[in-house]
Order: sequence, then structure tokens, then C-alpha cells
Amino acid sequence: MVNAALKKLKTLGIKEILEILPHRYPFLLIDKILDVDTEKGTVVAQKNVTMNEPFFTGHWPERPIMPGVLILEAIAQAGAVLACLRAKEDKTAVLLFVKNGKFRHPVVPGDVLIIEGEQPHFSSKGGRLIGKARVGDKIAAQVEIGYAFIDHDAV
Repeated sequence: MVNAALKKLKTLGIKEILEILPHRYPFLLIDKILDVDTEKGTVVAQKNVTMNEPFFTGHWPERPIMPGVLILEAIAQAGAVLACLRAKEDKTAVLLFVKNGKFRHPVVPGDVLIIEGEQPHFSSKGGRLIGKARVGDKIAAQVEIGYAFIDHDAV
């Protein structure tokens, strides 16, 4: 449940993210929100990628790389935080579609993934997020994500 105090914050730590998203370990894939602007519809989030991630034990163990679909999920989670903070009613944002996903650079243990997103469309029913994830100046992935709002009890 997103309270009014959370909607006023520009940065959010893990405790605040846990108040907004229903995800928990090992599926919570963002560590902090570095900047959120509900007026402009933008978000910047961070994921610290460590060797302790459970997916590294089976995803190319000799040369661990973060699975691309999990990078897209991290982008979607950052967008869901933004959407829930912008929503007039207390709703949950659920994934509706993934479009034009592209993987451009591998993400490995020790990387800091910076996720940037903007919402070109937003309404009381849902919206879209154009997002990208980068490591340093290299884009790791980019995607367009659609989401819909549902009641918390419907999940």
C-alpha cells in the first residue's frame, strides 16, 4: 500500500520499495530508486549485481552473466514503482506486455546496473514505460513495457 509520504520522496531505499512492490527475494531485482519524478513520469533505479545472485549458479557458471529476461524484469519493477507512485488510487501495477526488447551488453557480477525509464503514456488503467538498463556508459538492455493496474486483492 503506497502512503502519501512515499509519494513525496525523490529517492527510495529498499524498505520503501518493499512497501510498494509485492516482489521479495529472490525476485526483487532493484536495490534503490535514485530519482523518481512523478510529474515528469521518470525513474532512475539501481541494481547491484553480486556473485551471490541465485541465478549465477546455473546461468553460465564458468562465465556468469545476468539473464537478459531478469534485466527486463528489473526495468519493469522500476517502472512499477513509478506507476504506483503516480496512481491516484492504491493499486498494483502488473505486466501487460514486453515489446522491442533488445540485449546489447552482458551484465556480470560486480556490475552496477542503472535503470532509467520514462512513461510516455499513463492513465488510471495503466500505461507504458520506455526503459533501458546500462552499466557505465554501455546500454545492457532496452525495452518498452506495458502495465495495467489491478486491485491488490486481485493478485
